[in-house]
Amino acid sequence: MFRNQYDTDVTTFSPHGRIFQMEYAMEAVKQGAATVGLCSCTHAVLVASNKPASELSSFQRKVFRVADHVGVAFSGLTADGRVLTKFLRNECINHAFVYEAQLPVSRLALRLADKAQVCTQRSWKRPYGVGLLVAGLDETGPHLYYNCPSGNYFEYQAFAIGSRSQAAKTFLERKFEGFNKYTPEQLIKDALSAIKETLQGEKLTSSNCTVAIVGRIEDGTAEPFQVVDTKRIQAIIDSMEAAEEAPAEPSSMQEEDKGSDAAPMDI
Repeated sequence: MFRNQYDTDVTTFSPHGRIFQMEYAMEAVKQGAATVGLCSCTHAVLVASNKPASELSSFQRKVFRVADHVGVAFSGLTADGRVLTKFLRNECINHAFVYEAQLPVSRLALRLADKAQVCTQRSWKRPYGVGLLVAGLDETGPHLYYNCPSGNYFEYQAFAIGSRSQAAKTFLERKFEGFNKYTPEQLIKDALSAIKETLQGEKLTSSNCTVAIVGRIEDGTAEPFQVVDTKRIQAIIDSMEAAEEAPAEPSSMQEEDKGSDAAPMDI
């Protein structure tokens, strides 16, 4: 088996300036189950695909509550994701204990990025092979962040990670301009549609996806991070399928052409 002499530890650069251990970690994210996040001016939604390792096993959870105002969904090595989720929970608890206030989502994403980046500086460590979508609500509104194994983090209005995530990104890029004004129901529908793009023909049901939402309702009250009930998810999926199967109404121009007996003009 071929072995690269520059991938033995994470602090060794190749002559081309590459860190292979980091690339391996990022490849683990690409091979994980697809995860989608969307954000409007009032809510943030996370949707993860429940992909079992085999037909004989159950799926592993990919969406977790961190605190009342924030939650995460991840793609990649689930064990690494659970470790980082525990770290985020401790950060939120410590901040609330000291300051008696919720930790801002941007600062939480920064601390997560700093923890991941340390693994690129120690030869006895390895990068976390998981990418996290952090969705939360603070005083400045809802936010969606993507944290990369390299320690980079970015804020998005809509993003997708995991296996076949490019199809979901293409779908989101076509519609992202209207996300800011979407209702929670519309956000969930588009997030489910994006996840459906990654299934390669497999039927989308409430059993093969997990949906979570956090935001602020019309009267300004904060809606805590919660996983949406499967019955509600299935009802939304059914309404989406019904809308797709509904026949398109003929336009007025087509109706006029159909009722006209005049012979077509030769041009």
